[in-house]
Amino acid sequence: MNVSDAVKERTSIRAYLDKPVSETQLRELLDIARWAPSGGNLQPWRVHVVMGAGRDRLVAAVKKAIAENPLANESEIAVYPPKLGEPWRTRRFEIGEDMYALLGIPREDKPARIQHLMRNYEFFGAPVGLFFSVDRQFDKGQWAHLGMFMQTLALAATEMGLSTCMQEAWSARAKTVSAFLKLKDNEQLYCGMALGYADPSADVNKLRSSRARVADFADFITE
Repeated sequence: MNVSDAVKERTSIRAYLDKPVSETQLRELLDIARWAPSGGNLQPWRVHVVMGAGRDRLVAAVKKAIAENPLANESEIAVYPPKLGEPWRTRRFEIGEDMYALLGIPREDKPARIQHLMRNYEFFGAPVGLFFSVDRQFDKGQWAHLGMFMQTLALAATEMGLSTCMQEAWSARAKTVSAFLKLKDNEQLYCGMALGYADPSADVNKLRSSRARVADFADFITE
């Protein structure tokens, strides 16, 4: 698989097969992803892998925290701006509506929508969860480098026949997850990532988000 094909094939998968991913595969993926670019070669990322019994214990801990305080927001970062402008607001709305349409969940069925949202905290059934953190001294530049690392990891997974879903939803339970992972005080959690084998029979995995045209986001200065 070439890079162009991997970029186009990668998508957010929200239903996985009950098929294990080995630690050997995970280490191979990380060995590839570590070559992602970073300014000054700082390599600011930290990766925390949960699988097997460790994954199950984390899921249980987060479910317990949600049951005790369903409305808690433990995030230290704003995943989206409080007043999201256009065209970004419409893009976010459309992808959400497209997903729930595939799931057969109407807008008025709030309990079903919340139930699906809670699947985030089970990694959508994926056998592996990854979390990403950076040192608190870092700023936007290093956060951008972390994003490049995550994309590199996702593309390498695609090449290996694995699927991923980058999950900013985990930031809402950052305190609980950070405590479970025993993150140091200087480490700030960003988000999680589900990783495993996509369930080809799941309707939700048919979701494909649209993309803006090059003319909509690129300027060419030729003179």
